[in-house]
Amino acid sequence: MARSDKTLKETVIEQTKAAGVLPCIKLKAKDDFIAYAQAMYDGGARVIEVTMTTPGALEAIEAISATFRGRLWVAAGTVLDPTTAREVILHGGSVIVNPAVVSDVIDMANRYGVPVYSGAFTATEVFQAMRSGASMVKIFPAQLGGPKYMTNLRMVFPDINLIPSGGVSLENAAEFIRCGACAVSGARTFMDCEKIAAEGIGWITGQVARYVAIIRKAKEKLPELP
Repeated sequence: MARSDKTLKETVIEQTKAAGVLPCIKLKAKDDFIAYAQAMYDGGARVIEVTMTTPGALEAIEAISATFRGRLWVAAGTVLDPTTAREVILHGGSVIVNPAVVSDVIDMANRYGVPVYSGAFTATEVFQAMRSGASMVKIFPAQLGGPKYMTNLRMVFPDINLIPSGGVSLENAAEFIRCGACAVSGARTFMDCEKIAAEGIGWITGQVARYVAIIRKAKEKLPELP
């Protein structure tokens, strides 16, 4: 029988892994955030990110969280200080994401029981993120190490949840999963402004759906890691 009393952390981690994607809304101006969120949800995403560098990010997080309550969880990306982390949580954010290990941000999120996907790259940074209490570790920029770098990290940290971001494509997403990642993330990966301008917002839905399908298939028969 499935548990009905899962914590927010357990729920968000489970949903991130199940979809296998963490698409990011990153814009240079305010826009219809609900429409972008709906497009990602329709494609199969269940946890999405809004970067704090996007104008109106807090309002967007609050609006999306209220509209999709219990169906879609919203992460705030590029959170660099505990004050911002707290504001995100008070505006309904369900996940804190940062591009590097920021211990006081992780502490703030853990104080409120909110999961943290901490950025890291080197083995030392990954260990620092784990020790600080990160729920998942977002390997950025992933293209520097490539898919096999996920295997290298999992060899020394076998229980870690890795999310590569930066350089993930339709061509290599499956390999990142086979090499030890549990999901993939990105902004331009899921929001190509030229494609959206030419094909409409439905392009986002299709793009997310393509990644979800690729990752689901890759997870069907995962190789045993070294």
